[in-house]
Amino acid sequence: MSNQEICKVSKPLVVSIPHNLGREEAIRRMKNGLSSARTQYSHLLTVNEETWNDNQLAFRVTALAQAVSGTIDVAEDHVKLEVMLPWLLAKLADRAQALIGDKGRLMLEKK
Repeated sequence: MSNQEICKVSKPLVVSIPHNLGREEAIRRMKNGLSSARTQYSHLLTVNEETWNDNQLAFRVTALAQAVSGTIDVAEDHVKLEVMLPWLLAKLADRAQALIGDKGRLMLEKK
């Protein structure tokens, strides 16, 4: 399948979560939270690859038997998740966007 064909059946999901933690603390909380989420949602997804490069996480997961890849960029004042969803998961994108936003805010809340 060509890249053009993939784009026709895929939909980007972008979630931006503001915070006032600074980059380093946000990265620390994201790493801890993602580790916990990996365990909590193991029945729904499998993490195939997770690579941190400075303030960006590149990942590939399998969710509901669908391959998904994306990035999480951590800035001083926000975290941006960008995922390319296959058509099947794109149909659930609105619900997923709200859920991801809620879970991300919980990870970044002051404790």
